[in-house]
Amino acid sequence: MPELDIEIFGGGPDLVLLHSLLTDRTSYRALIDRLSGKRRLIVINMPGFGSSPPATPLAGYASGIVGAMDDLGLPQSTDVLGNGLGGFVALRMAIDHPGRFNRMALLGSAIAFPEAGRATFRTLAEKATSVGMAAISGAAMQRMFPPAFAEGHPDIVADRTAVFQSIDPGIFAAACLALAELDLSAELSGIGNRVLIVTGAEDGATPPALGAALAEALPDGQFIELAGAGHAPHIQATDRLVEIISPFLGLSHDA
Repeated sequence: MPELDIEIFGGGPDLVLLHSLLTDRTSYRALIDRLSGKRRLIVINMPGFGSSPPATPLAGYASGIVGAMDDLGLPQSTDVLGNGLGGFVALRMAIDHPGRFNRMALLGSAIAFPEAGRATFRTLAEKATSVGMAAISGAAMQRMFPPAFAEGHPDIVADRTAVFQSIDPGIFAAACLALAELDLSAELSGIGNRVLIVTGAEDGATPPALGAALAEALPDGQFIELAGAGHAPHIQATDRLVEIISPFLGLSHDA
């Protein structure tokens, strides 16, 4: 597979950052500012996003990212943090490539979506290809941010809206349909990684109950609910998120 669109920041033990369906790698700007002094951050545009070549979701995404990790010479001690789609890709990586990386921190994740969630993904896929990304950008921002945060941070919403509207509709639709069919229930028992699931209490895309169920089903899963946050806690509540993930990723022990 041709090279993925990757940026690298900072220095230290390696941490791969994988973005959500609704955005791209630039969603991690605030987290990069906070973590680049303690980690070497490998920030990837998923296949089909930015200038990364497309692949079949989700297995193709996972194999492409693992291939990029191999090309970069990342060790098995590398950790992975994923938001939304990025978290599902991280789980797929752990299932398909066991032992390739170490810990996973997942922001808004699940085993599978209930039928209402599946229907939403199918609707978003159909509208993306029939009327375009701009027509569904309002719905996308509602999935990303709670109303109070969106009202108080119009600059952030405008920035994320512009990024969302730049996503290729076909790539977006294919990922939506893959998530609509997602069901990891039969495969989670084989994941040997330590996993931390952090879900915003106001996350309407992947509600806290889904994250708690995922943690319970994993051999070594932990769940934390983040009060007041939505589907993008790394944007909305960066400082509080860093406080939560630091003990898990060993950040609090770094110089």
